[in-house]
Amino acid sequence: MTIPQAFDLALKHHEAGRLAEAEALYLQILAVQPKHAGALHFLGVIAHQAGRHDLAVEWIRRAIIIDPNNPAAHSNLGEACRATGRLDEAIAAFRRALELKPDYPEAHINLGAALAGQGQFDEAIAAYRRALKLNSALPAAYNNLGDALREQGQLDEAVAAFRRALQLKPGYPEAVNNLGIALRERGRLDEAVAAFRSALELKPNYPEAHNNLGVALAGRGRLDEAIAAHRTALELKPDYPEARINLGLALAGQGQLDEAIGAYRRALQIKPEHASAHSNLIYTLHFHPGHDGRSIAEEQQRWNRQFSDPLKQFVLPHANDPAVSGRLRVGYVSPDFRDHPVGRYVLPLFERHNREQFEILCYSGVSRPDAMTERLRALAGAARDTSRSDAGGGWRNTLGVPDARLAEMIRKDGVDILVDLALHTAGNRLPMFARKPAPVQVSWLGYPGGTGLASIGYRLTDAQMEPPGDERAWSAGEPVRLPDCWCCYQPVGESPEINELPALSAKGVTFGSLNNFAKVNEEVLALWARALDAVRGSQLLMFCPEGRTRERVRAFFGARGIATERVELVGGLPRWEYLRLYHRIDLGLDPFPCNGMSTTCDALWMGAPVLTLPGEMPVSRAGLSLLSSVGLGEFAASSEEDYLRIAVELAGNLSRLADLRATLRARMLASPLMDAPRFARNVEVAYRAMWENWRATSG
Repeated sequence: MTIPQAFDLALKHHEAGRLAEAEALYLQILAVQPKHAGALHFLGVIAHQAGRHDLAVEWIRRAIIIDPNNPAAHSNLGEACRATGRLDEAIAAFRRALELKPDYPEAHINLGAALAGQGQFDEAIAAYRRALKLNSALPAAYNNLGDALREQGQLDEAVAAFRRALQLKPGYPEAVNNLGIALRERGRLDEAVAAFRSALELKPNYPEAHNNLGVALAGRGRLDEAIAAHRTALELKPDYPEARINLGLALAGQGQLDEAIGAYRRALQIKPEHASAHSNLIYTLHFHPGHDGRSIAEEQQRWNRQFSDPLKQFVLPHANDPAVSGRLRVGYVSPDFRDHPVGRYVLPLFERHNREQFEILCYSGVSRPDAMTERLRALAGAARDTSRSDAGGGWRNTLGVPDARLAEMIRKDGVDILVDLALHTAGNRLPMFARKPAPVQVSWLGYPGGTGLASIGYRLTDAQMEPPGDERAWSAGEPVRLPDCWCCYQPVGESPEINELPALSAKGVTFGSLNNFAKVNEEVLALWARALDAVRGSQLLMFCPEGRTRERVRAFFGARGIATERVELVGGLPRWEYLRLYHRIDLGLDPFPCNGMSTTCDALWMGAPVLTLPGEMPVSRAGLSLLSSVGLGEFAASSEEDYLRIAVELAGNLSRLADLRATLRARMLASPLMDAPRFARNVEVAYRAMWENWRATSG
């Protein structure tokens, strides 16, 4: 058999999927003709198919040395480089393939995938569109296009692209899975669940679809099913960090904090460079009664060593003019400029900012904009040219923008003060803050506390959450105490009217907690059980996820002699219906060590005072801060016994509770907690002091 005949036979084996036979023939050809470019090239392709990507790169490079003008070889080299994470080399290889063959749709698709891997989604979208212009019947191009559009927040266009891919290739599980992701991010959770189940019908052992199904189920509040889906994904793919992270989120939602923390730590063992997994871990530690400020700070420093310290090399001198004492540019960075506690708390500040002294720029990572997003966007002003000379405000969509590029954007915008509104919550951009694109950086609002990053020099707080003279040497960032309260409450939209005290027409007092159940640990439940036991005829209305968690909670109270009918467990509701639940609550109970924030404000707004137990950390003193701002500091207990004493005394004093219920909303309206102009001035004075400090140290 001649060399050409052997090569033709090898190609037939290769095309038929008989890789071992093809590989053997390619090697025989090379034994006779060591510089056979085709055999070298296709040995590389087989190595790539077998997951031996470094070897694939070596074989294909040797082929290209012999035949440098083969576009397919350059494209396949790019794919092998992309598989090893060498994206710059991959992009160069794809571009070379396209120089040799501009009408090569597969190379355009591969180039798009590599660009998307670098976060260059605009360029990736352009590459996919070029491929489709050459051949409009490529399902892979539509699938990849949809994925890039989704990353950019263009969800309707993404859904259309995935549907077109499925028209071309109906049994395409990856496209069905991606369609489900886009539908989930669009808020169409029922359709998303159906899509993931369809993907699994097509491909039962598809770990990504199981994981995505779990996320969608969790979004529907079906945490038991979500946890089962994530565990199935991990059975199929044990080294799957994203599934472990999502498992951790679902477990935390059930209050299983030890298990959630374990899931995050396992994800980090698999992928130490996963910054968001480590942020999830840090955030969850704030809920756990076994962790104090020092242990959290130590974990923050581990995060810094892994993700912040390596970026110090990218910190550059700032071009901001320290001599300028006039109008300051303040940039706010958040994934939550929407109907979310962060969006609702920044609204009164944005509405009252002194525009002659402060220009607002928003760097928004919102994946699903809503009416609140549009309201905040209008307050920031339409995005304009990003030069420092532009006097207008701006709104920047940062979804899918890599950290390095976002830092460049902020530098180009000439931001003087950059405010992180996320801390270690989901979607944070802390690695970008580590590059210090603005001379003054401050954290606020994601939760009471700090990030631990040295590059974020300040954190907004107040004297109740962090008493003067009580600075922790282990806490990074200088606390800037606002005069009244660290936040300003403004109910968004219409609220139900306050009703008469429920206990006046009921058999007894109803205690209530509508907080995230992750904040409700067994120490909290045990104290609440004691309150129920001490107050005859009392009931408890609390938020609790459906399924096994409710069974566990009922069993917990039952073991302490509290009858099942005395504890009512409810799930998530639309805001109006959620607020109406306070019509049934006489006295709110704040969890610890992580207090409520929005729930406490909402309870007060609806006439229900809240009993809190302050601790040492800022998250443990949020209740004290809020209650003090409306003149109810006496509702902050000094110990668990004091918490119980106050609960019993108030339950026995219905006239006091009735008077509070009738006057609380007016009290709030007259308090610093709802004085938006005053709050805005306090924040602006703090910003100006930070800026003057930088001026003084920058010459």
